[in-house]
Amino acid sequence: MDKRNKLLIWGIAIVVTACGVGGFLYLKSTRAPEQRYTEIRPSRGRISSSVSTTGAVEPRNRLKIKSAVGGRIEEIRVGEGELVTKGQILALLSSTERAALLDAAKLQGKSEQAYWQNVYKETAVISPMTGQVIVRSIDPGQTVTTSDSLFVLSDRLIVKAYVDETDIGRVKLGQTARIGLDAYPDIRVNGIVAHIYYESHLQNNVNIYYVDVIPERVPDVFRSGMSANIDIIVEQKENALLLPLNAVQSRNGAAVVMQKRGDSQQEVSYKPVRTGMQDASNIEILDGLTVNSVVLLADTTFVLPGKKGGSNPFMPQRNRSKK
Repeated sequence: MDKRNKLLIWGIAIVVTACGVGGFLYLKSTRAPEQRYTEIRPSRGRISSSVSTTGAVEPRNRLKIKSAVGGRIEEIRVGEGELVTKGQILALLSSTERAALLDAAKLQGKSEQAYWQNVYKETAVISPMTGQVIVRSIDPGQTVTTSDSLFVLSDRLIVKAYVDETDIGRVKLGQTARIGLDAYPDIRVNGIVAHIYYESHLQNNVNIYYVDVIPERVPDVFRSGMSANIDIIVEQKENALLLPLNAVQSRNGAAVVMQKRGDSQQEVSYKPVRTGMQDASNIEILDGLTVNSVVLLADTTFVLPGKKGGSNPFMPQRNRSKK
């Protein structure tokens, strides 16, 4: 074998070796990282099941006040937002005949006008109930008829919830509710389900039922017509055994959790459990675990293959050597 053939063989051997080493390093760098787990234990706490829906702030009893006679408004004694009692005078008006008589007497002098004002008294508009003035539709000097609405009274503001027919079967009288307003998201008020309407209403092609929720207190910012968010508490448990929702999986139609198999955290076993209520973050464990049980939670933190901690290859790096 001449020298040229020997060099060729050695060259081929070096290339094959380099390719093998390069392939090994490449496969090692692209190998999927080992799955990591976090150990957690069930905890005791409160969990509740609720029906969440929307609604609006409305008067429980909305009453329009009209005058028994037509005429001219002489005096208004209340304004919007004021609280009034039953029998309180809201306004005074002159009937059409009295207004015409006073206008004629005014031309004859102050004494004649004062005489007829004393003899022919104004008509009083009286509140028929105790409540709050939520609308005032008149001004002094305005002419009104018996069909005109002068005031609107409300005995108190409530929240009318719109409950889908698929959820109405879970709503019962006396259940607790939490009320929030779109206009004031920081304000939360507790309430009680006081009435469930018997007739449905079609809204966006869905049958809904109105449910009256009475707030425990009515903040000053409540206004009739405001949009509200309501959570009606259907069921609530104290001291329930809880796990995060992502700790429970479904395998072959059964609820299971992951646990260590032996001392190795890379080998897992699946333990069947019986679950109960769940909310936005937790699920109740009825059977299969105790507060001392250790459950594995898969670590979903993204790590680039072959790098511990990883870094973004598309971000510019300082002090990179230039070729």
